[in-house]
Parts: sequence; structure tokens; C-alpha cells
Amino acid sequence: MTGTGGDAADRALDDALALTNERRRPPGAPGPSRTDPLSVALGLGEDEPPRPPGPPRAPSAPTATPRLSHMPDSRHAHGSTPATPWPEARRIARQAGRRLGARVEPLGEGAVGMALTRGLVALTDLPSFDSSAMDGWAVAGPGPWRLTGQVLAGQRWRPPLNDGQAVRIATGAVMPPGATAVLRTEHGGVEGEWLRVRAPHAAPAPGQDVRPRGRECRSGEELLPAGTVVTPGVLGLAAAAGYDELTVTARPRVEVLVLGDELLDRGLPRDGRVRDALGPMLPSWLHALGAEVLAVRRLVDDADLLREAVTASPAELVVTTGGTAGGPVDHVHPVLAAIGAELLIDGVAVRPGHPMLLAELPSGKGHLIGLPGNPLAAVSGVLTLAAPLLRTLAGRPVPAPYAAALTADVTGHPVDTRLVPVVFDDESAARPLHFAGPAMLRGLAAADGMAVIPPGGARAGDETAVLDTGVLGPTW
Repeated sequence: MTGTGGDAADRALDDALALTNERRRPPGAPGPSRTDPLSVALGLGEDEPPRPPGPPRAPSAPTATPRLSHMPDSRHAHGSTPATPWPEARRIARQAGRRLGARVEPLGEGAVGMALTRGLVALTDLPSFDSSAMDGWAVAGPGPWRLTGQVLAGQRWRPPLNDGQAVRIATGAVMPPGATAVLRTEHGGVEGEWLRVRAPHAAPAPGQDVRPRGRECRSGEELLPAGTVVTPGVLGLAAAAGYDELTVTARPRVEVLVLGDELLDRGLPRDGRVRDALGPMLPSWLHALGAEVLAVRRLVDDADLLREAVTASPAELVVTTGGTAGGPVDHVHPVLAAIGAELLIDGVAVRPGHPMLLAELPSGKGHLIGLPGNPLAAVSGVLTLAAPLLRTLAGRPVPAPYAAALTADVTGHPVDTRLVPVVFDDESAARPLHFAGPAMLRGLAAADGMAVIPPGGARAGDETAVLDTGVLGPTW
């Protein structure tokens, strides 16, 4: 996977964020540039190219982002250093991984959601022969025509037709040699052994209602580029082109560790304990992002158990939920320090989801993403860190971002980006939903997407970027 598509999409997102800020900029204030602090904070600077496939290498340290002098500092929950700005966190996550190796997958449902490692090239002309586009008669020359038989789909008519001859033909059947056109059933009539055009229709022009060989593509033509995500439509095209298998990028293996003594896996919340919402929700979401979820494991708040689970995991990505703050039973940071992991992101300037993290595990064992335990905050972490990293690992391109005008004012955080559930009442306007607290899922369940609200908030009519949250669509 090359970085071109990702860079362009990220810049488009940044431009949408910058547009919202531009509308709120006081008269006479300087506009954005590639080097001013506001642009840097929004990630408008040049990206480092993503790493190509290959053996692991030591990650480069995240670039420090200048703090905006007119805004209060934003610091992550575990330490005293400033949290990573949201656009920069997404870029770091995207650049942290390398595309996984290629594998050959049989043509079928198992390949859906995987990305083509190489372009899909036509193995033959499509169609591979001249065929009829209609039920009717294959005719040679001007009429009337003497009928000499019929040809059905899957059959061939051997003797060539001479001028003044016709055969009954079905849609998709091979055109007989010498045939010049197809006369549709509703345009012709048979009298004995003769076929004539039925008034007010005219005799078909040469080539009429014929699907010529190679009309869709010629042998050797690239039908789809590398990086295309396999969909049912891609399966159909590949089958029509003669493929029995596809070369695709392997699915990133993910293991989910749900942490917390307070979680229940069934029944009603009771006795100060709550239902685990992330265990049922995350696997489908991660699968939609191209991952193979190996397991979802529940762990009590125990540092030794967490360390054993992380170090023994065979996954390219371990996702934890909860335990990323600085409380007495928040063990994620101490465990990562104990095993020698390198923190690439430790806190993100986004609400909800502030205490999320991304770490590179030692000995090239992959990465760990620590999500907050609150459900909507964890979803924020999936959109911020998991989606870009998994997209790179799976070799998937960045879907084109989109922006929409807000139908109502949205209160912003002084320094952090906010992700707010929205619904589209029409195709162009996004209505902010209630129930957007970090522990709430009611807004998300009804949402069409998550609006990206820059620091300071946004007013009704402002255009802002929207993240697609549908697991069946392009979550970017």
C-alpha cells in the first residue's frame, strides 16, 4: 500500500477542520499555513511516508507539537506531558505499522473485506465472444430472412449464416458466424419459415443488440488496482474474468482483552457492577476494519494476568479496554513499562477517549492499543487509533472523507477535539445527537457518524468532518 491515498484523505480531513476554524477566526487574524501553530496542531504539515512491507524496525519518536499559546494545556491522565493532538494521533497510528504479507484466498466469501495485494488483471476479453443482448433472432443482411434453427446460451451455431438467413437466439448466446445484428422478439414476426420486421419497426442496423467481444475489457487490462477491498461485486467481477483465487493482504490478527472487576457478561446491572458492552461490540467493528479477531477475553484487574496475556498473545494487535488511566487498579501502563514496550501515543487530545494509548510491543511482536473503559470513549479510541493502524496492516486504502453542515451549535472543549454522534436528516446536514457522554451508547446506536468538532466548538451551519461509524461501511 502506498501512502498517497492516506495522505490525501488525511489532508482533506484536516482541511475540513481548518475550514471550521477559519470561519471562527477573528477579522484580521492570520490565516492557516503549513507552519503556524494552529496548522501544526491540526496536522496540516507534511506526513512522513508510511513504512513499506518488510521486517520490523524501531519506530521513530512522535514529533512534539507546539502548544497553542492562547489555549490551556491538555495533559493525558497518566502523566504530565501534553496529550497528542487528535489528527497527529491518527497519523502516528497509520504510520506505526506495515502492510502484512500476501496470501492466496479462494474466490468466495472468505476474501470479502481483504485488500488485493496486486491489481486484478483481465485474463481474457470480456465478453470473450460476440453475444446477443436480447431474445430474438440473429440475422444476416437485410430482411426478410429464412429461419434455419435456433441457438441457446451455452451453445454454438456452427455453419455461418448467409445474407437472408436468421436463427432464433437467446440472450447471452454466441452470435453465429456471419450474423450482423439481432432483431428483438417484439420487433419481428414469423410467417411460416420466414422472419419479417413488424411495423412500425425498422430492420436492425449492423451491430444492433449485439454485445461485442471485449466491450467491457481486453485481456491484460487492469480491472481494479492493488489495495481494492474485496466486496461481493469484486468477487463477481473476478469470477467473470476467470479467477479461482485472489492474492490479498493477510488479515491483521487482533486479540481483545476486556479488563475490569466490575463487569458482568450477562443479566441486569446489579450490586455496583455493570454489563460489559465492549466485548459484544468490538469484534464486529474490528472485523469491519479488516481484522481477524482471534479471541475476546475477560480479565480481572490483575497486573500479572494482564502481563501474561499481552506477552503470550499471537496477535499483531492487542486491544485492551479499561485500565489506561492512573487509578489503583489501572495496570496497562505499568505492564507496558515492565515488558519494555515503547509508548508511541500516551493520551490523545480528544473527548471522549482522552486516556487512550498506542504502544509498540518489544521484539517486533506487534502493537497494543489501550482503549478507555467507558463505551463511547472506547469507540473514540477505535476511530482514532485502531482504524488507521488496522487499515495500514490490512493494506486497505483510506476512504474519501466527507463533511457536512451542522444543524445546531455544538459546545467544544477548550483545547481538545470532540467526537459527537450525528444523524443525517437529509443528505447534506448532520444533526448532533444527545446522549454523547463517555459512558453512553444510546447516541452512537442511533448515529450515522461521528462529527469531528475542533477545539472551541462549532456553530449551526458550520461544515465539519464526519467519521463513518457503520460497520458495514467505510469506517475511516
